[in-house]
Amino acid sequence: MELAEEVFHMPVRLGLPHDVTGLEDVLCNPIYSTAVGLLLFGNENRRLTRLGPTSRVGHNGLWTRMKNWFQGNF
Repeated sequence: MELAEEVFHMPVRLGLPHDVTGLEDVLCNPIYSTAVGLLLFGNENRRLTRLGPTSRVGHNGLWTRMKNWFQGNF
């Protein structure tokens, strides 16, 4: 953590996955925090109607989804 603070010139904290069950000895390792966070985020924000395997999103639909995601997160 000290090295990261020195490199980035910002405060750094160690993250650990929480509210996750399963292989606790593996999940307690902070290396998995980002992956677990992304999975939890995706699970909470998945669309109400799922796209089937044969459905394709056109370029306009893809750009609209990306734009909405950026507006909602930044």
